Amino acid sequence: MKTAIWLYLFLFLAVFDLHAQYPILTPFAISLGAAPTFIGWMMGIYSLTHLPGNLIAGTQIDKHGSRRYIVFSLLGAGIILLIQAQIHTPWQLLALRSISGFVLAFLSPACLALLAQLSSDPVKQGKYMSGHGVVHTLASVVSPAAGALIVGALGFSATFASLGYLLILSGAIAWLSMPKGLAEVQHEKVTEPPTPSSSAGEKRKFLPVSWRYFALPLVIACAQGILFFELPLRGGGHSSMMSTGLLFSIISIGALFTLSMLFLNRYSPKLRLVVGVLLMSLCFFTLAAMPQIPLSSVLFVLGMSKGIVFPAMATLFIRLSGGEKLGRIFSLQSIATSIGSFIGPITAGQLRVGLSPYFIAFVLLMIGMMLLPYFTTRREAPLSDPKSILG
Repeated sequence: MKTAIWLYLFLFLAVFDLHAQYPILTPFAISLGAAPTFIGWMMGIYSLTHLPGNLIAGTQIDKHGSRRYIVFSLLGAGIILLIQAQIHTPWQLLALRSISGFVLAFLSPACLALLAQLSSDPVKQGKYMSGHGVVHTLASVVSPAAGALIVGALGFSATFASLGYLLILSGAIAWLSMPKGLAEVQHEKVTEPPTPSSSAGEKRKFLPVSWRYFALPLVIACAQGILFFELPLRGGGHSSMMSTGLLFSIISIGALFTLSMLFLNRYSPKLRLVVGVLLMSLCFFTLAAMPQIPLSSVLFVLGMSKGIVFPAMATLFIRLSGGEKLGRIFSLQSIATSIGSFIGPITAGQLRVGLSPYFIAFVLLMIGMMLLPYFTTRREAPLSDPKSILG
């Protein structure tokens, strides 16, 4: 439990730093002379450079454990933010965002894999995943508004520098506090001698979850990338950073509302995913077709759907995998998320004049929701816990 508390602290600080940048990156890029299309690429390149990091993280976390990669991500991201405080051109910002995407690609798979390995009990694993969601949401509630406030008081350079120092401090604390023994335990699990099996068994040993499941985090991330691109540019890009930060905080408050409903964990993760994705897709349809509905209300409901979807998705991957190869599974989930986050803002930047990007997000989410029942009625269905269908 002590390790889980430390992990939650590092996650809180890291998420606080990252989400504090959401309402200020677009105004900062505009102040450097970037056009909306360039901003879309700037946001997308961050996710694109996640891919090589995720590919490396998958096998290395299973082999060496999570500790060193958590420390590397926190320290590297902090140093990049210190450099970002001194730049003067959009291309410099693009380069730093691409490097930051690679460095931070290790953090989420490492933390999720370590949390899942703290217990072999499915109930406790579900609680750890819910705790991860609560911490992530608490940090994202306050960080966007806090980032806008800090920029208003200190300016862009001082804000990036302060966030960088916070991440470096988090990395130093992680290095001193995370027990080294966890890496040895994970390495022992990976280096156990293989048992004879068929070719199909070898494929399952490499990855005990079908590749098809990773389409769901891809479409969800694509929709989120569209939202994160569009919100700061509403009103022609003249909306204040404070109002944008408050909107991001409203999303997080909605997520916190459903995350606090602990009884939801009694229901099947598949059922929760269907309900959450359907609710999310309806929110994007409302944003595209019903602008008369208050934006804050729609974003609150959208946040509620996120609070349902993300813990359910993590729990589903753990149950489908049977607790095996968690580093690879969560790194592949991060890869799918990175691809979606790359496609989303670029698509929004290219098509926002002739077609509402929110409608594109709605269509993608509906496709993902329709594919989910198909995924869960084929070969992987027996891998899920039959007792979790209704609770």
